[in-house]
Amino acid sequence: MAKSNSFSCNACGASFNKWSGRCDACGAWNTIVEEAPLSAGPASKTLGGKRGSPIKLTDLATEEAPPPRTNSGISELDRVLGGGLVPSSAILVGGDPGIGKSTLLLQAAARFAQAGLKTIYVSGEEASAQVRMRAQRLGLGDAPVQLAAATNLRDILTTLETEKPQLAVIDSIQTMWADNVESAPGSVSQVRAAAHELTNFAKRRDMSVILVGHVTKDGQIAGPRVVEHMVDTVLYFEGERGHQFRILRAVKNRFGPADEIGVFEMTGSGLAEVLNPSALFLSERGEPSPGSVVFAGVEGTRPLLVEFQALVAPSPHSQPRRSVVGWDGGRLAMILAVLEARCGIPFTGLDVYLNVAGGMKVTEPAADLAVAAALLSAREDAALPKETVIFGEISLSGALRPVSQTENRLKEAQKLGFTAAIAPSGGKPGGDSGMKLTRMGDLTAFVGEIFGAG
Repeated sequence: MAKSNSFSCNACGASFNKWSGRCDACGAWNTIVEEAPLSAGPASKTLGGKRGSPIKLTDLATEEAPPPRTNSGISELDRVLGGGLVPSSAILVGGDPGIGKSTLLLQAAARFAQAGLKTIYVSGEEASAQVRMRAQRLGLGDAPVQLAAATNLRDILTTLETEKPQLAVIDSIQTMWADNVESAPGSVSQVRAAAHELTNFAKRRDMSVILVGHVTKDGQIAGPRVVEHMVDTVLYFEGERGHQFRILRAVKNRFGPADEIGVFEMTGSGLAEVLNPSALFLSERGEPSPGSVVFAGVEGTRPLLVEFQALVAPSPHSQPRRSVVGWDGGRLAMILAVLEARCGIPFTGLDVYLNVAGGMKVTEPAADLAVAAALLSAREDAALPKETVIFGEISLSGALRPVSQTENRLKEAQKLGFTAAIAPSGGKPGGDSGMKLTRMGDLTAFVGEIFGAG
């Protein structure tokens, strides 16, 4: 049988069955290399001619104790991790440059070390002296964290095998270099090999590992997506450079709920956790003004109130602008189309600007009705009552669909002093929250009731 070869591109990770000088997927030259096959023999034979050991099987009814967890003492971080750090877990943390990833992980490493975990912090981007300077600025100079500045993966694994830490922080995975892979550091092959070796080492040695990952201009972690499949937890550190708020969001978690968030505030002494983010996001909200609406949302298991701000103005251009910060631009276009097609309210010739105050990014469809209310309020120059929160999903037919966790949304709003809420008809009742709850069946009824049109 002929030998089967596999080739992949170091730039984009595309696979080919033969070598060529130019990658058809990304157009890069001289980036296609041969990958060694898993076995030299045919697939019908055992690997290397050796027989493996039988694997122990269990049924679904087998009961096992939940994994032990170590709390860092940073409640927002522990919440996102699902209740604390699990032994032998691999965690990938991504975020924009300068957003505070290294600061967060240095604080976390110090707190875990103070909690009794032997911790090693390996920096591939900074010298040990720079990390010490940051630790001094954060007031963590006495934390029992061991530092190293290295990029050679073989040396790092040897050190970890000798020191036997319980937690290792690698900052960052794009700077690691494996000498058995013929490509530059940061390439797809290098990132994949380094992540694979570090993750396997953590599983074998009962050690937790936290990997820092750079992100692309699209907001995705740079490198092959297989890295996100290798690890147990993927966290994104989000925020706007001009705001002091930072959001740590779990997009994957094998040991806890996904979509959970932790809120931090960037201060002169590092990142401080925010225990009541709703109050903080609404702290600078003054008297009611046109285009301002408070949305009662849910992030993971946490109800969260944020302010949507809209501005609608005549456009001097033939093509009106549609600018969005903190929300999906495609969903804004859908809301504008539904308002025009179902309610007869056109936005032709008008520039539309939408912003989520505080640098928060909202993804749930329950914000549709709040966005529509903000747009109508700005267009009609009519402010909504200050003590009212709005939530609900809008369908293409103009109907309002009920959303989950209505009771939790109302309780959070009442706790912050809101007395009224507007929500879709149907769904589970909101419970005895003590708030005036107005339910609407479709967008036309909402426009007519709130703005006297329709």
